[in-house]
Amino acid sequence: MALTIKGIQLDTVRRPLKAPFKTALQTVKEREVLIVTVVDDSGLEGYGECVAFSTPWYTEETIASCDFVLKEVLIPLMLGKTIEHPEQIQQLFSTIKGNRMAKASIEMAVWDLYAKKKGQPLWQLLGGSGNPIPAGVVVAAVPGKIAEQVDRAVEAGYRRVKIKISPDSDVNVLKEVVRKHPGLLFFADANGTFTEESFEQLKDLDKAGFDLIEQPFGEKQWAFHARAKKEMKTPVCLDESITCIEDVQRMIEEDAGDIIVLKMGRLGGWSETLRVVELCRQHGIGMWVGGMIEFGVSKAHNLALASLPGITLPGDFSASTHFWEEDIIVPDIQVEDGEIKLSKANGIGYAVKR
Repeated sequence: MALTIKGIQLDTVRRPLKAPFKTALQTVKEREVLIVTVVDDSGLEGYGECVAFSTPWYTEETIASCDFVLKEVLIPLMLGKTIEHPEQIQQLFSTIKGNRMAKASIEMAVWDLYAKKKGQPLWQLLGGSGNPIPAGVVVAAVPGKIAEQVDRAVEAGYRRVKIKISPDSDVNVLKEVVRKHPGLLFFADANGTFTEESFEQLKDLDKAGFDLIEQPFGEKQWAFHARAKKEMKTPVCLDESITCIEDVQRMIEEDAGDIIVLKMGRLGGWSETLRVVELCRQHGIGMWVGGMIEFGVSKAHNLALASLPGITLPGDFSASTHFWEEDIIVPDIQVEDGEIKLSKANGIGYAVKR
């Protein structure tokens, strides 16, 4: 079913978080994203979200750089084109190096548009199960408040809690938090803050009872991750290390991880993400979907991703009200009994507020 791209609109959204979000690398108080709207010749709209940050603390891309690349390079390549399938977008962009988050945002919008054109929810088009998605929340690394934040997450019905950690984390506090909630899944996210010098501190965290430790070392520290996998009983999960399918292949070859985090923006969009999912299925690699302190458009795409076979661990899926006084989509994403129900509406299942 062909799509002819008639128009592409960019809207900047900038809003404060309800509370500052602290990681070992950055404290995020305000979030800025780009909402991409792709319109076909029938007037149908598809939505994507560019999840780069305002400054290059997480990846090299920023909202400003993505705005430039989208306006000056990617959108001109798209306008007026007729495509048979969203997978053709990668070929259209093949001469443009990098800029994965910019590319992902426009490809996401085309997939949403394509599903609407086909008259299907995106999750159904992609072969998802349609079952409710387990909700998981991220707890910021605020000393003295971790236990309180976890208690609130449990009261809100979340089934998985991810705690931001670093070499400075108090292992005894973490042990006590995990011990207090035996039925809860606990992930620890180091954001690459451990080094060879702090390896023994990482091994101390092995005793805390986490279900996985995410990205203990820097994104290119394959040998250290392989050592951690060999010497620790807690599964090692790679996040920032995974930017393309070749990174997953390297992780497998070097036995440097058990699990990966899927982040569509960092992988460059749906097409590359789907290839990564298939490779992980073939090799028995665990998968879950990571968040980027994003708004509802990106989260709706991620919910469709989380519905796919093989993605069995709860991802970063919180209610719209977790980060924002008001989300940019209708209806809001809601958590009920620890789960989020997939929308049965066509495409991503949510509309963007105008």
